Amino acid sequence: MRDGYVVTWQGREYDAAPDGDDVRIYSATPADGFDEAKPGRYVRVLRPHEYDEMAYVRTLCTWRGEPFIVLAEADSWLRLEYTGGRAPVARQLGLEEFDYGVYQGWAPAHEVRDRYEHRI
Repeated sequence: MRDGYVVTWQGREYDAAPDGDDVRIYSATPADGFDEAKPGRYVRVLRPHEYDEMAYVRTLCTWRGEPFIVLAEADSWLRLEYTGGRAPVARQLGLEEFDYGVYQGWAPAHEVRDRYEHRI
């Protein structure tokens, strides 16, 4: 389950975070040019001309026939955000209003269908 930026650099895809004109890429293992940010997390800053592609990857799915974004996973549950835009449906599904018009909830993973990654 992914929800965030990725950068393709030297033929490999890395989790990434834009930082002004630059981008920080992350690795779980040490590599040349990467600095240890914390144990098991290494970072390298790239200039725009150094990487091949940057995209935003989001995991989407359906639950009970309605569209959602997958935000997190814990044990056999998925944290979902409703993208259908209909408040009555969100309330009928028992979702919490996380923010104005933003509905989220936990769903059993075995009930979630059509999980896939969407690149923007």
